[in-house]
Order: sequence, then structure tokens, then C-alpha cells
Amino acid sequence: MRPTIRDVAQRAGVSIATVSRVLRDSDSVTDRTRDRVTTAVAELQFTPSQLGRQLAERRHAANGIVFPDLAGPYYAEVVLGYEAVAAELGRSVLILSTHGRNAAPAMVEDMANRCDGLVILGRTVADEVVDRLAARGTPLVLLARPPAGRCDSVNAEGRTSAAKLTAHVLDQGARRLTFVGDPMDSPDVAERWLGVSDSVNEAGAELSIEAVAGFGEEAGARGATTLLDAPGGLAALPDALICANDELALGVLGALKDRGVDVPGQVMVTGWDDVMAARYAGLTTVRQPMRELGGTAARLLDEQISGSRTEPRHELLATELIVRTSTAKQSLRGQQ
Repeated sequence: MRPTIRDVAQRAGVSIATVSRVLRDSDSVTDRTRDRVTTAVAELQFTPSQLGRQLAERRHAANGIVFPDLAGPYYAEVVLGYEAVAAELGRSVLILSTHGRNAAPAMVEDMANRCDGLVILGRTVADEVVDRLAARGTPLVLLARPPAGRCDSVNAEGRTSAAKLTAHVLDQGARRLTFVGDPMDSPDVAERWLGVSDSVNEAGAELSIEAVAGFGEEAGARGATTLLDAPGGLAALPDALICANDELALGVLGALKDRGVDVPGQVMVTGWDDVMAARYAGLTTVRQPMRELGGTAARLLDEQISGSRTEPRHELLATELIVRTSTAKQSLRGQQ
């Protein structure tokens, strides 16, 4: 099998981006590193393809960021943080939203040809696409997605915070909890589901799931309506609805209000993100640093492009439990 640029990087113990810099004779590489790469090239008898040479020589002064969707405050905050730092670094930003299209892999690979590096958020594309981009030397940062290979990654802490959020709800008297959201839709949501499960199992409480499709308010309202219309109706509602994000929780709150359900008197509700609307709604949630996520990804990507380091970095940003009235203590419920 013909050796790839990834094989050279592994043999030399450097990043793919560093191999690309050596191949285009960049001054940003130390003599020692250059020797390691050229030795690996010779040992593997690696010959860069014409496409690879073209990609290595391009300079766009633009960074790309790829989202599964751009609707909602979470994505807006991440973009604002990303653009702010990119501007500080003198780089423009290209934004792609794939909306779950079948053509997403081709769209992402096409964008990679028009910028110097990419940030890929969540499960926008499969691991195979990430592997192909990395193999051809594209600088990559995975955002809100588990680390993979030698790619940089940026995530907000999720599992431990979700367990703390759930422990808080249990402390308020809840014994039957329902998670609203689909862990299969997002690595972030999967981590939150695990944290909720950890806490519920430790307490010996009951946990079910309403795996709604989507993360918007409409999806939250659908989930709440499904629960209200189930056999048993209001009497069968759980003590608390743990929503995968604030938008789902806001939709849940709206649907419960429309049906005359008292929050937190009859059911408690929590969210995740701490978007502005959650503060006005009195929503207990977990605050994650959305702008910092985008800004950190932009800085890591710039470090790769500029060649200031060769080893991958994995950043895990702290989150914070924010308690508000939607989870008032059992003894106080009905007095809010």
C-alpha cells in the first residue's frame, strides 16, 4: 500500500501539519524536526501527490468552522467566540452548516480546500471523513466531540456536571426522573445522559428517557406533550424533566404552562447551556462557556496552521451548576 502523509507523521513522531510544513520547506520547522521528517520520508519512500503539494502550498488566511445546524443561541455564541479570536489573529472565517444533508462529507471536504484549517463541531461528519482530512494534512480541531487520532479537541465538562445537576434535583425530593433528549444525536448529550444515569443509579431512583429528535423549543414541546398525553396523563408525569439543553427545556416549560401544569409545584425542569432566555425563565441549568469554546478552538487551529507546536492538545473547559426556581425545594414548592 502506498504510504500516506499520516504514515510519515507517525514515523517521525510529529503532526501531519508539521510534515506539510517540511514538504513545502517552511522556515518555521526546527532543523531537528526537519531531519526526523525527511528521514521518515526516505524510509517510507513517500512521494507527495500533486493534490497534496497544492494543498500544502495554499494560503487562504481563512479558517473554517463546520456545524450540523446554525439555529439557536448555542451555535450563535460559539460562532461569536470563534470569530472574535480569529479576527484578533488576522484571519477571516468561513462557516458551513450541513443540516444533516447526505452530501455533508463532500461539502466539508470542499470547504477544506478553501481554507487553511477546519473546526468540526459534534457529529457533523463521520470519523472516516475526519480521518481523510487528517491524512491529507488539513489542520483540524474537533469541538464538542471526543478526541480522535492526533487532532486537537475542545470540550466542555459534561458527565460530572450532569451528575451534580441530577443530585441537586434528587435533593429537592424528586424520585422519578425523565431525560428529554437523544444521546445518539450528540457526543455532548451522550455525556450528559451518562452523568444523569450515574447519579440516579447511585441514589436508587427511577430514570426514563424521552428521546425527542432535535434540540429546539419545538422538540421540547413535542416531548412534553407526548408525556402529558400518555396513559395516566398528569398523574403519571415524573417528578423532574432533565432536558439535554435549554432550548428543549424552554419548549417543555411552554407546553407545561399551556396545559396548566405548575413548575416546580407538579414537576421540576432543568436545562443545559444557560442561554439568556433561561435566566428570565428561572430555569435551573448548567452554564457552559459557549464563547470560550469557540475562541479556544480558533486559537488551537491557529497554532497548528502557524506551526508553533507539533503535539495535539485536548482542552476541557469547566461548567457550572446554576440553581433557579424551576427546581425549588420540595418544602417550598407551591409557594413560588
